[in-house]
Amino acid sequence: MSFAVFADGSANLPQSLLEGISLLPCEYTVDGKPEVYMGDVDHFDGHAYYEALRNGVKIGTSLLNTALFITHFTPVLESGQDIIYVSMSSGISGTYNAAVAAATELMEQFPDRFVHIVDSKGCGFGNALLALKAVELSRQGMDVKEAAATVDDWVQHACQYFTVDDLNFLKRTGRVSGFTAAIGSILGIKPILYGDSTGHIVACMKVRGRKKSIEAIVEKYKEKHMDIPDQKIFISHGDCLNDANEVARLVKQVTPGVEITICQHEPFSGAHVGPGMLALFFWGKER
Repeated sequence: MSFAVFADGSANLPQSLLEGISLLPCEYTVDGKPEVYMGDVDHFDGHAYYEALRNGVKIGTSLLNTALFITHFTPVLESGQDIIYVSMSSGISGTYNAAVAAATELMEQFPDRFVHIVDSKGCGFGNALLALKAVELSRQGMDVKEAAATVDDWVQHACQYFTVDDLNFLKRTGRVSGFTAAIGSILGIKPILYGDSTGHIVACMKVRGRKKSIEAIVEKYKEKHMDIPDQKIFISHGDCLNDANEVARLVKQVTPGVEITICQHEPFSGAHVGPGMLALFFWGKER
């Protein structure tokens, strides 16, 4: 590989897709007790985690700090490799800014090396799509600066649409008001959310009922997906595998034969969307 590719645990990648990607750990707390998620979603007990959230366990998350990036990036730069790191959206976390600060400091220390931080404008598999693109370019031997510009261009095509089962988790993080959460829960309103061009999570539509929310997500795929040979489809879920399988079934009606990866949604950002979260990620014509 012509340069090193980093992501972090929020990228939601299973072990089968991690070749060529170094993952940084994400820290969170469970009822005040520190936990570290290394990114191994294959061994993440999603059912136990989301059942704990259902039962009122409090999860706290924090950004990845500058010191963490310096610690993990320094040995790679010392070995003579450049770096591309795909960060979760600057619109939902300070992690991107912390990574940029680390990159600036390290390039002063290693003037012959290049460190680029990609603002994914998303999270979960939205990061993974771009990290996998970076790996592909590195394997092709592309120069790191050209690859950085290419991955940045692909950010606008990394689509993520999701819905939640309980609006109260979004209320806790300030995504919806308490009034909206209460009324939405009573009426069965399900927002369809996505990462906009600025990386903020916003609602693009609202429907009533779980079935319609699943159909609405797939309609977004039908409307926006790119018909390309290396289309990648990811589905993550907050302990609702049957619903995830239904999304996959409907997607395959649109594009038969497409390969789909389904995983539990990782714990780091899962705390903010809660059990029942259901998300679809793909390459689209636009976000």
